[in-house]
Amino acid sequence: MVVAVDPLPPERRVTWARATRIVAARYPPIHLFERVSPDPAVWDALIAAETLVNPRVRDEVGEIRLVPPEERVSGPGASFVMAAFTHLNPRGSRFSDGRYGVYYAARDLATAIAETAFHFARFAADAADGPRYEDFRVLVGPIAERFHDLTRLEAARSAPLLDPDSYRASQPWGRAMRDAGSCGIHYPSVRRPGGRCVAVFSPRSVGLPRPAGHIQYHWDGTAVRRYFDYATGTWTAMG
Repeated sequence: MVVAVDPLPPERRVTWARATRIVAARYPPIHLFERVSPDPAVWDALIAAETLVNPRVRDEVGEIRLVPPEERVSGPGASFVMAAFTHLNPRGSRFSDGRYGVYYAARDLATAIAETAFHFARFAADAADGPRYEDFRVLVGPIAERFHDLTRLEAARSAPLLDPDSYRASQPWGRAMRDAGSCGIHYPSVRRPGGRCVAVFSPRSVGLPRPAGHIQYHWDGTAVRRYFDYATGTWTAMG
C-alpha cells in the first residue's frame, strides 16, 4: 500500500526530562550492548564472536542488523533502547507493521501505565488467560528531539491514525513517515485523555533511560483494573 504523507505534519520540539517507558520485567536488559565496545560500528563482529562461545547471545541481542551502525547507542541504559529496535513484535504496533522497531514512551507515568495496561490486557484476553499477575519495569530518561506532531494535524487526517481499535491506517502511515526520514511522531495518548506519547524511529533520538521502579498489573480474567507499586507497597485502581 502506498501512503501519502505529503504534506508532513508540523514538527514539534519535544523536551521531556523524564520520558517514561514500561517494559515487561521478564525480559532482562541485554547487557552485551553496554559492555562489548564503546564503538557500535564494531558490534557485528564482536557479537558474532561471542555467539561462537555462547549461542544464546544471538537470541538475547535480537536482529542487530536492523539498526545501522551509525544509529546504534552504547553505554549504561543502552540495552533498554536497543531492545526496542532489535526484538520485533511480528504483529506490529500503532506505527510499525512489524518489520522495524519503534521506541514508545509517554510524557508521564500515568499515561505510560494506561497505554501498557491496555496492551497487556489485550494480550491476556487473546491468550484466554485466567486471572494472573505480570511484573513490569519502569524506565525514565530524557528525550530532546524534533518529532512530527499529530496534535497539530487536522482531525480528518489524524483520527484514523489514532483509532483506538485498529492500526489499519496508522501502520502504513508510520512506515511512510519512517521512510521519509522522520525521527518519530508526537501524538496524543489513545488510552488516557490529556496524555502525550512519542513513537521514535531511531535509537539516536532517545536519551539513555534508567530503571525507576517496578509495578505489577493484575489481570482479573476480563480486564486490568489495578496495579501494584513495589516502591510504595500499594495497589492503585486503574482510572
